Amino acid sequence: MVDRVEALLQKLEANPDPAVRESVRELVRELLDFHHKGLARILTVDPGLAARLASHPEVEPMLLLHGLHPEALDLRVERALVKVRPYLSSHGGSVELVGVEEGRVRLRLQGSCDGCPSSAETLRMSIESAILAVAPDAEGIEVV
Repeated sequence: MVDRVEALLQKLEANPDPAVRESVRELVRELLDFHHKGLARILTVDPGLAARLASHPEVEPMLLLHGLHPEALDLRVERALVKVRPYLSSHGGSVELVGVEEGRVRLRLQGSCDGCPSSAETLRMSIESAILAVAPDAEGIEVV
């Protein structure tokens, strides 16, 4: 669904008429604002609803898009790292969350991963994809 929306937006952004492009942008802004307000209102009816909905793969991206996800970025990142640690451990390494500052995730590779020539590839393939799956709102990922 998201891919289809992205493809349609790219197609509309390629329109040679600047007035059409601006109208499309305005429409998207209005639709996002409309959905944000409605979703935020729905979530106020039941304080625990956001937490329950966040576990659904179809709903979690909507909560993230509108800044309504109930779980803090650092907790979502740590949840992703818990999933990827067994894979890293099988290669003699591990990863530690140093912190999240201004949306940037800071990690420390440990064990065989530290200084390994392929650690950048390991980070990109396993750790980064695991983090971005639950925290697409992360501004970036860096190894310290």
